[in-house]
Amino acid sequence: MTSRRPRRAARATAAIAIIAALSATTGCAQIFDVFNGVQSTEIVTPTAQPDAKTPPEDLAFDSQFTRDGSVSLSSDVADDLEVRLDFWAADPKRTMEWTPQGEKTFGFAVNVYDHRVDEKAVLTDKRRVYISQISITSQTSQTSNQSSSPFQFSADPRTLVPTDTLRSDRGLLLNSFQGGLLVPETTIHQLPDDTYGITLQFAITVSVEGNANDDTSFQQQMVYQVLPIAIYPASADDAAE
Repeated sequence: MTSRRPRRAARATAAIAIIAALSATTGCAQIFDVFNGVQSTEIVTPTAQPDAKTPPEDLAFDSQFTRDGSVSLSSDVADDLEVRLDFWAADPKRTMEWTPQGEKTFGFAVNVYDHRVDEKAVLTDKRRVYISQISITSQTSQTSNQSSSPFQFSADPRTLVPTDTLRSDRGLLLNSFQGGLLVPETTIHQLPDDTYGITLQFAITVSVEGNANDDTSFQQQMVYQVLPIAIYPASADDAAE
């Protein structure tokens, strides 16, 4: 029986002889091509196949909300006039526990800030902003390359707050002493099992005062914000329940 060691030594000797013969007439690139050609691989180690429910690295879902547990999204509706959407995890508060099967409860608030005046200035010195409609749509990201819209929310903000909150035909007043719009709990229910992310799209209808204390200067506009949220595979214990 012939051992493998002499065979490997013979291969190495042959490879060195070929390289020596070519070195005088070829460049480095050709030498390495020939060297690679005479090498042989005797043992092939199979690579592990990714779990169908686990997104590949190039599909990692980038989400500031998931990293921090809350996020503030800002929109300028006029010069130095900002509408801010604050969004936070309510239950579970640990966003890495947001799985396709579990309930995912969040809260959000909409407020306005007029940076031309002091925050404590009286309302007549501020440019008023009213909100008359808010809607949220959704789109899933799935390892199967399918997509769905499992979560929807739409409301007149005047129906979501106490009746004594300042309001008019233009909507709910955001920059009053009572504060803006607060929705403490809303829930995203079950998602497709292979979901690794969901993107929420906010559409907010506001009426913006052009000059402080000037009822004739209001103009209506739409505010749009997009919020990506990472979704994690359920643990084995959760999947068994």
